[in-house]
Amino acid sequence: MGASDRPGPLRSSGAAYPAARPLGRTDPHRGPPGPVVRAPFQNAPMTSPTSTSGGADAPSARTLDARDYKTLALSALGGTLEFYDFVIYVFFAAVLGGLFFPADMPDWLRQLQTFGIFAAGYLARPVGGIVIAHFGDLLGRKRMFTLSIFLMALPTLVIGLLPTYATLGVAAPLLLLAMRVLQGAAIGGEMPGAWVFVGEHVPAHRYGFGVGTLTSGITGGILLGSLVAVAINTHYTPAQVADFAWRIPFILGGVFGLVSVYLRRFLHETPVFRELADRRSVARELPLKTIVREHRSASVFVALLTWVLSAAIVVVVLYTPTYLQKVHHIPAALALEANALATLTLTIGCVIVGWASDRIGTRATMLIGWAGLFVTAYLFYRGLPGTPQSLFWHYGLVGLFVGTIATVPIAGVRAFPAPVRFSGLSFAYNMSYAVFGGLTPVILTLWLQHDTLAPAHYVAALSVLGFLLALSPLAARGHAMRSGATGATIPA
Repeated sequence: MGASDRPGPLRSSGAAYPAARPLGRTDPHRGPPGPVVRAPFQNAPMTSPTSTSGGADAPSARTLDARDYKTLALSALGGTLEFYDFVIYVFFAAVLGGLFFPADMPDWLRQLQTFGIFAAGYLARPVGGIVIAHFGDLLGRKRMFTLSIFLMALPTLVIGLLPTYATLGVAAPLLLLAMRVLQGAAIGGEMPGAWVFVGEHVPAHRYGFGVGTLTSGITGGILLGSLVAVAINTHYTPAQVADFAWRIPFILGGVFGLVSVYLRRFLHETPVFRELADRRSVARELPLKTIVREHRSASVFVALLTWVLSAAIVVVVLYTPTYLQKVHHIPAALALEANALATLTLTIGCVIVGWASDRIGTRATMLIGWAGLFVTAYLFYRGLPGTPQSLFWHYGLVGLFVGTIATVPIAGVRAFPAPVRFSGLSFAYNMSYAVFGGLTPVILTLWLQHDTLAPAHYVAALSVLGFLLALSPLAARGHAMRSGATGATIPA
């Protein structure tokens, strides 16, 4: 796409976000700059929203260097391990239910309470995300980025060491609940924090690839959890799993998470936050107040995109293995293997989507991706139970298009200006995920009583929403990632 084909920058309706001039330069036709007058919000001078979905960088564009690759590698590794820590619980929910609740409790009630504790992690996400993001906008991205993985690793390790109901009685499930709440708070800060951290580090013309690669690492945590669950259940008998082997995934996750805390010490603060701090432009009021007052449209946009993301992840990746077994009577081993393949193609798809966003623009990538998810969702669910070969092919294909979820952080991070970017993304993303991520399994369970294609209809409906959101101006434009950047133009 040529320069003439690209849309010009979106202009703010007011003067809240004047374009920032590079530090140390003055207009040759003017005198020395006068003192900076702060708005009541105490915002940084920042660029007006500009077209920022990937594409040509400024003339001084740089390529990904060794530090960028280190940032991507350590961020993706930490995201993988942290998401593994969060989801490993669901793979061993049946075992945990038998160990942390009374043996004479009805099985349905035991499982309900076990999944209730799992859901508590979702409900804690907004609180943790808002608190961690608030301090991330005030104290720095790196500190909170490191804190979030520590808050995930420690409870995971503790769960692996917890005495069961037979030893502690009612205190056992209460401690398990407390650990899940801490995990939920941590994941609420990790994902938005990771996206902001990487988005502010990488060159503008590799922004989509950087965020897509990080997202692939985070979704890789689901794949890792699935593979570990398969390995544990393959190498140990059910009695051994209930006796001691269930602890292994949690202890491993906790130990590796603490190692990631150490490795994140070698990351550097983002250049955007350093510049804001140098110019004393860090938000001085509660960032959330500014989000609600000045960025409601961006918050709604990100929240709706998150609804689409939650439908793709919760339904296609997390809910479908149980659906295959209960509705179509597909053997558990085959369902888990197919799910592992779909999660692998999802991980690959996130990287492809990030690359495509830089090449053809975020809007075009979203239109292609969400349309592809609509088609492949019906192809997959209508073809069930099919044959093992068709199951693998169709599940893998729909998993690839689920990778379109990488466009959610690509568009979401730049929807907010730098001083409140972490808080804005975290607030919209976590509030939406807590509501829709928690309600989706309930909606599908009730819907399945009337229509076995309920998962297909739900995913397809949300794919249509994603397609429509791609037509929004925010899908192709947003605030420049660096407050001093004025020419980062991206294909719409």
